[in-house]
Formats: sequence, C-alpha cells, structure tokens
Amino acid sequence: MAPADATRAARARLGRRLDRALDGLDDPRSPLVVVDLDALEANADDLVHRADGTPLRVASKSVRVPALLTRVLARPGFAGVMAYTLREALWLVGEGVTDDVLLAYPTVDRGALARLVADERARASITLVVDDRAHLDLLRAAGAAADRPVRVALDVDAAYHPPRLDRVHPVHLGPRRSPLREVADVVALAHEAVGRGLTVVGAMTYEGQVAGLPDDVPGQRLRSAVVRRVKRVSLDQLASRRAALADALREAVGGPLELWNAGGSGDVAEAAADPVVTEVAAGSGLLVPGLFDHYRSFEPRPAAFFAVPVVRRPAPGTVTVAGGGFVASGATGRDRAPLPWAPPGLALSAAEGAGEVQTPLTGPAADALRIGDRVWFRHAKSGELMEHTDVVHLVRGEVVEESAPSYRGLGLAW
Repeated sequence: MAPADATRAARARLGRRLDRALDGLDDPRSPLVVVDLDALEANADDLVHRADGTPLRVASKSVRVPALLTRVLARPGFAGVMAYTLREALWLVGEGVTDDVLLAYPTVDRGALARLVADERARASITLVVDDRAHLDLLRAAGAAADRPVRVALDVDAAYHPPRLDRVHPVHLGPRRSPLREVADVVALAHEAVGRGLTVVGAMTYEGQVAGLPDDVPGQRLRSAVVRRVKRVSLDQLASRRAALADALREAVGGPLELWNAGGSGDVAEAAADPVVTEVAAGSGLLVPGLFDHYRSFEPRPAAFFAVPVVRRPAPGTVTVAGGGFVASGATGRDRAPLPWAPPGLALSAAEGAGEVQTPLTGPAADALRIGDRVWFRHAKSGELMEHTDVVHLVRGEVVEESAPSYRGLGLAW
C-alpha cells in the first residue's frame, strides 16, 4: 500500500473508532471534542525522550483542560506549568493542580497582582515574567516589598538579528515579545528588581522562530530549506547570547539563577542541549494540532479532534456540517483553518471555508455521508479548540475513559 493510501486508511479507521467510542453518550453535543489518550501519552514520551533529562514545563494554553494537565504532570519528566494569565496561575495553585507556575506573559491585572502579593503560598509558587520597569511599578503598587517578595524572571528577546544587516537596518526574525536584548539592559532591570525587594529567580528566552515554524512542508522545499537555515543560525547566535546573559545575571543577583526557560514543542532537543537552559516548555507537542504536522524534529501523532454532524446534502459531492468554523489565532491564512480529517476525502469549500454555523465540505467522501453522520476535524492550534466546548472526552481505544471539563466547562474565562 502506498504511503498516501495507508494514511487515508488510518484516518478512516480513526474516525470509525472515535464514532464507536462516542456512540454511547447520553447527550452527544456539537462539537464533540475528544483527546486520544494513547496518542497523547506517546507524544508525552516523545517529548521526554527529546528533552533527554531536562524537565519539561507544560504550557497550559495548549491544553486548557485541568484533568489533562494533572495527567501530564504525573508523568516522569514533566514539572510545573507555564500559565498564560495570572488569574489562571492563582487558580491552578489554589486548586492544587501544581505548586510551580511560571506566568510566561507580563500581567497588568491589578486585582490579580494584589491577590498574589497578599497570598504567601501563591508568592512561593508563582513566578512572573517582567521585561519593563512599568511591570516593577505595578508590583510595587500591589504591595510587593522585601517582606512580601514576589518571584520574577526576566523575559529576554530571543529573536534572530543578522549581525551585518543589523548595523545598517535592524532585522528581527522571531516573535515580538520583550524589548530586552542587550546584556546591559537585562542587568539593569535585574538590579532594579532586586533593589525593589523582588526575588529574581530566572530568565526566559523563547525562540519562536525555531520552535514555532514548520520546516518540512510538502510542496515548499525552498521555503522549508530557508526556515531550517534560519533555525540553525538563530540557535548558534542564541547559545552565545544565553551564555553571556547567564554570566552577567549571576553576578547581578549574587548567584546562579534557579530557572532558565526556553524552547517549545518544535525544538525541545535543541533547547535542552543548551547548558544554560534548565527547563523546556511544551504544550502543542502533546496534542499535535495541524500547524505541527510538518517538523523534521518529531513524528506527528494527532491526539485532539472535534466532530460536527452532517445536517445537509445540498448537491452531489457536497455535504454541510453544523458549525465547525474554529479558525486559529495568528496571521490569517489557510493554515489557520480546521482540517477535515475523517472520513478522508473531504475538503473545505474555497468559496465559504469554515463557517460559524455551517461548513460546506466537498470531495469524494461526501456522497457516502448521511444526515446525522459525524465528520471529524483537527484544529490548527492546540488548546484553542477547548474554548469551544465545556467537556472533553478522553478516549482510550473505543472507550471513553473520562469526560473532563475544560476551563470553559468550569466557568473559567482567562
């Protein structure tokens, strides 16, 4: 059997298996969101293997289901959560999900900051990232001081800046995150944080231009080769920058940092190989959404799916499903659309795409579908799918092992 035929057959078997697992639900809803536990656990094992002994911090924005966070954190090789809002971090600590949270994005939530500063347990469990004096001002206004210290990590720009071009015209290849780049600026902020009674425990350097870009995309050989080249030179530049920053910060804070967070699911091995890095973040690599299909560094095993029912058959070769228009965040493009997955042989309509209340699908599989049949999709980005459901069914084989609430199902909106 040709590889493409084997892939289509595997997708067809997956759809039938998920249908059998979900057929027994008393109140099937739309969308039906499923996580395949066998695939999730295989992905978790792969992440641990690639990390090669470096602890993995789970990125909650890519999961958004507390029961899944708990399952992953119980596995060897995983330690702590990377949260995306302070209120979420406070909830995770308060509910006992973890006592180690790195808030990976600066917060200006004054109410949450006041709760953090007033709660000794939260202060010991949560580390905030800062990259601006304004962040320090907010902490001081919330009451942080030497007798109520808050843990902070410095978020440092990890984009690639081509040295020759940078002298003529600044070039920035990577996420627009921190304004901190030069060693002197990082050290100055560290000194000021210490002077204000904050505890500087770490640093963060997220190289999104390495971790977040697919580098083996079918039909894009030239682009993929360029991306791989950018990744190589970026990692080389970043290794020397991290070493210099680590030396300077060790002197600035009076000792080695407790944590240095870096990387993501797309470059776990590369980030873990840097001796400065003490932990690697990973989240999308657990569920493997569509945007993570084409990396050379790992084999994709999709673990998260959603199903919507066929509600119309408007013409031969076409069916219409209810909803399904869950378009991912990021730069607008076809890669942000959901992927019709099972049965194979379906595609989004070029004229309508994925719609909020209905989505037409065309292709050779359409004529075999009846009103009420399910079509299984994959979301383009991990985690965001969970904002469209209040319950996620955790399936092993053909059995629903657990039906777990998402953040939304718990009434939580971060």
